Amino acid sequence: MEQRETKSRLGKTIISELPLILLILGSFAAGALLYDLLPEQMPSHWNISGEIDGYSSRFWGAFGIPLLNAGVYVMMLILPLIDPRKENYQKFSGSYRMIRMVFVVFMTGVYLLVLANTFGAQIPVDRAMMAGISVLFLFLGNYMGQIRHNYFVGIKTPWTLANEQVWEKTHRFGGRLWVAAGLIGLIASLVGGSWGGILLGISLGAAVFIPMVYSYIEFKRL
Repeated sequence: MEQRETKSRLGKTIISELPLILLILGSFAAGALLYDLLPEQMPSHWNISGEIDGYSSRFWGAFGIPLLNAGVYVMMLILPLIDPRKENYQKFSGSYRMIRMVFVVFMTGVYLLVLANTFGAQIPVDRAMMAGISVLFLFLGNYMGQIRHNYFVGIKTPWTLANEQVWEKTHRFGGRLWVAAGLIGLIASLVGGSWGGILLGISLGAAVFIPMVYSYIEFKRL
């Protein structure tokens, strides 16, 4: 009976994860199919003005991002199995799956952007990346308040890890800040260039740093 339930859960997990798995495999397939058409040196980094300032080999250009995407995705599947608070993942399993989905879709989008520019598409990489990162923060911020106490996912400070109430309040507060940072980032993507990059950097930096300070204040208050 227990084995049947385990197999049933595994089957449901595979079915629910299938779209993300296919997306990752599709990136590898695209790299393999286009490999001979790619240049020996591929653009791998753009500066704040959207100008190419770094290159990678053809192999890493074709498979580097898919490998990173697959590695982080697999790690996110393993984390709930080894976390001392593994039982809490059931309390936000839907949100955790959305977080995995947002990450895989974001990395796939970055990969397609690199391929498109390699083949000569005139896409303003600085604006596209600013917009992509901003949307990523928007989505993650919406789900942050649902993340329950654990050791791997979320805003992990000594004070959130020490107190579940501080954890919950910090994540609700931080989620609102991340959404606000994402909205500001979308405005920055319209501005573009160095000023857009500065605006995006300040908003994202504040969204990351302020909740850390907030968690300390809440811990002391409680």
